[in-house]
Amino acid sequence: MNIRQYTSEFKYNWQLAAPVMLGMLGHTFVSFIDNIMVGQLGTAELAAVSLGNSFMFIAMSIGIGFSTAITPLIASADASNNLKQAKATYKSGLFLCITLGIALFLGVYLCRPLLSLMQQPKEVVTLAIPYLNLVAFSLIPLISFQAIKQFSDGMSMTKYPMYATLIANIVNILLNYVLIFGKFGFPKMGIVGAAYGTLIARFVMFFYLLILLRYKSRSAKIVRNIKLFVLDVITIKKIISIGSLSAMQMFFEVAIFTAAIWLSGLLGKNPQAANQIALNLSSMTFMVAMGFGVTSMIRVGNQKGLKNFKELRRIAFSIFLLGILLATLFAAIFFVFHKSLPNIYVDLNDTVNYADNIEVLSIASKLLLAAALFQISDSIQVVILGALRGLQDVKIPTLLTFISYWVIGFPVSYFLGSKEMYGSFGIWLGLLAGLTTASILLFIRFNLLTLKLIQQKHELT
Repeated sequence: MNIRQYTSEFKYNWQLAAPVMLGMLGHTFVSFIDNIMVGQLGTAELAAVSLGNSFMFIAMSIGIGFSTAITPLIASADASNNLKQAKATYKSGLFLCITLGIALFLGVYLCRPLLSLMQQPKEVVTLAIPYLNLVAFSLIPLISFQAIKQFSDGMSMTKYPMYATLIANIVNILLNYVLIFGKFGFPKMGIVGAAYGTLIARFVMFFYLLILLRYKSRSAKIVRNIKLFVLDVITIKKIISIGSLSAMQMFFEVAIFTAAIWLSGLLGKNPQAANQIALNLSSMTFMVAMGFGVTSMIRVGNQKGLKNFKELRRIAFSIFLLGILLATLFAAIFFVFHKSLPNIYVDLNDTVNYADNIEVLSIASKLLLAAALFQISDSIQVVILGALRGLQDVKIPTLLTFISYWVIGFPVSYFLGSKEMYGSFGIWLGLLAGLTTASILLFIRFNLLTLKLIQQKHELT
């Protein structure tokens, strides 16, 4: 095997992936900043943000997962210079994502009473409800933004969504500082201030990218002068058929991490706060892997449009390799710094909450060891899922993700995560089991499918 045939693609893959990574990290960085600032208020407040966001994670997984259907369709249309199909896909995708964003907001808002029925700490629930009221509304601009972002990614214009998320993060940080702590004459709003910051930042992000793409020559001919409510039924059906299953794939994975939040809540507010710290840090590295997943979707989608399946397979494996190398680096960082990384989330000078903070740090440091272990399998599964979406293969992968996370991963988390077993660390061992199973099954699927496509083309020629 000539390794050069794979490493030669690293530079271009990185050029495509880096802006996507920064853009995806922008979503997580909003939560990262919220957690650090809210963590200064106390462990109950941090646990409340964790509980409120557990509902948001589920809704976001559905919305973001659904929107990924736009990227391979745009990439295929772009590679074959099919302007009509690209325009229809953009318009239909934007309409569907706006509609889905509204539906998800209403779903989360109506699910608020569940917070009181989940046996979570009472003080945490009391704090979480007003936070969730506001942050749920931010689903509308967020999922609408995702439609435009996925279009931009499919056109290989990956840097513009990155700009939008960077600007949104600056807005979020400034508003958090002012509203959480009551600076410059504003009232001290605590975690509700963090929700306002997130909401406003996501509206800024949406309108910035929407306007920007109207003035870029490569995208203007597609995004301008569209009649949003004049629907292309065929394209809408195609996006729904791919997007609904892509949404389920992401839902199955995110939902098991959400279940980890709820299982941690059964152990108490400190395990729940520690779970939030480890989840937030591992989400950062997951978004980097997502960047490679989108790159895989774009490049595989391009090659599918050209029907060049041998080149498709070579390019996909080069992205897999680059993703594994970076995941190994993250694993090493988590392992080496598992005790020091959680310190940035709590205030050890807070004498009132000192004992709680020490317990949170102890639990979080152990969870980061589990996170270190699943970095490679997490990277593999998300990058291969991207490649399969680029091939517009979604039915079998959806079944495989369900088996991995809910037939294997969740039962392990539930059994090992009780107080009598390993507690929080046991919950995360279940996550490790699910991610590892997914990476193996999805790789087998991609390998068999691409070999079959190559064989079929060979037989035709």
